[in-house]
Parts: sequence; structure tokens; C-alpha cells
Amino acid sequence: MSSSPDASGPAGTDGPGRPSGAPPVCPRHPDRVSYVRCQRCERPVCPDCQRPAAVGVHCVDCVRAQPAAAARTVAGARLGGGRPVVTEVVLGVLVLVYLGQLAVPQLTGTLGFVPILSRAEPWRFLTAGLVHSPGLPLHLLLNGFALWSIGREVEHVLGRWRYGVLLALATVAGSVGVLWLTRVAPGAWDGTTVGASGAVFGLLGAGVLLEHRRGRRVGSQVGVLVVLAAAGFLLPGISWQGHVGGLVGGLMVGAVLVLAPRRRRTRWQVLGLVAVAGVLVGVTVLRWALVDPSVLL
Repeated sequence: MSSSPDASGPAGTDGPGRPSGAPPVCPRHPDRVSYVRCQRCERPVCPDCQRPAAVGVHCVDCVRAQPAAAARTVAGARLGGGRPVVTEVVLGVLVLVYLGQLAVPQLTGTLGFVPILSRAEPWRFLTAGLVHSPGLPLHLLLNGFALWSIGREVEHVLGRWRYGVLLALATVAGSVGVLWLTRVAPGAWDGTTVGASGAVFGLLGAGVLLEHRRGRRVGSQVGVLVVLAAAGFLLPGISWQGHVGGLVGGLMVGAVLVLAPRRRRTRWQVLGLVAVAGVLVGVTVLRWALVDPSVLL
């Protein structure tokens, strides 16, 4: 190998006082010849002073000079991320929208999910999660309590932007569930579905995967899922279709976030989330393609 000027000494030397023709030696162990160089400072580094890096090796001095890498959760978020800002903001928005519904009753019909209107007004897939039954405050209270109880921990593990995307995609998936699982008939497809239940079930689905990935037992989370899912089938006036859709969406998003390889994790997570969004769009388009418009007349 040809010897090039070393960054640790004057031009034409491989260290202070060493001529360029001499074999390169480790600065910490001058009796050891080394043709391997640190990827940062480019000084020769012997095997005892080498530390593995993403590419090549670093010397112990450069490793010590680097700031310690921030601890990360299983999803790549920084540990100790502070207050659950996204959860707090979402809850605040839900309360404000509910007050708006009481002041402007038409708001519920404008933002709620109506299958027959969803092709012409696609924003309803997302905005349905912002409105609740105006005549039933308990609806908002239960969903708000679930978001506060579950969302804070999930936000801590995922980080703010991942958590926000989870809420959005789970809400859309809940509406897609309503679109697919509601019988195509007059009186069914023109009904309005409202509530953040899709997002809540998405949080539960993703939460189970996160707890499993962290090596924790998930029996209690699965039990909560079963109870809530059963309530959706047994109690009148509850959209079990939205619960199923939100759960499936949460499982898909959760799988993307926890199974992404650690190297370039954020890039893989973004690509996976885009793919999940693409799947939701695709199955929505397919559903509308399979519907016979004459049945709805």
C-alpha cells in the first residue's frame, strides 16, 4: 500500500518526526505498525485501538471525543421525550370541535364519515375522528379518556411525529373499515359515523406490538382489546366496523415502526408508512369500483 501524508503530523510524515517513507505506526503504540486508519482523523490505528464504525473503524481518541449517542426506544424515538404534546393537542382539538358541534349543529354532518359521500368528499375519512355524538357527551369522554390513558405511553415510545402519523392512519383505516364492512344499501351507506374510536383501536393494536417488541407481556392489552371489540358487536349504536378498521390500521403501522431495521430506520419507517397509506387508498378505490351505484338509488 502507498503511504499518504498523515493528518497527525506535518506534510510528508506519518506522525511527528517520522519520514514519509517509514511504515505508519499507531500514535498510542509507536512500536506497532498499522496500515489501517481511523475514518475520522485518518491516523494509523492498531487493533487494540480500533473501534468498529458504520464504515471502517474509529480510533479510541475519536470515539471518546464523540458525544454519546442518545438512547432510543424500540421505535427509534429519543428516551425522555418530555410531555405528550401530541396527545394533549389532539384532546384539545376534540373538545374544541365538540363545542363547535354544539354551536353549529351542521358541523357533525359536514365532518362525519358517510360512505355514500366519501368518494366526492374524501376528507371525511380523517375528519370523522374529530367529531362525536353531540347529544351524548359520554362518547367524547370515553374516547378522550382512552386516548389519554393509552396515548401518552405510545407517544413516549414512538416519538411525536410517528405517533401523529399513527393516529391519522388509524383514523383513516377506521373509516375504510366502515366503507368495506357496512352493507351497501340505502339507509346504511348514507348513515354518519363519528368518533375517535378508530384511532383508539389503532393505538391498542400498535401498543400490543410495541409491548411485545419491548419484551413485555401483552396479556392485559389483548384482554382490553377483546372486551372493547365485544362491546362494539353487542351494544347498539357503536360502529364495530370502524373499530375493526382502526385495529387493522394500527397493527400495520405498528409493524412498520417496530420491524424497521435499525440502520437507516427512519428512512425505512417513512417508506413503510407511505406504503400503508397507499394500501388504504388502494382498497378504498377498489371498494368504490365494486359498488353498483344503482343499489344506492
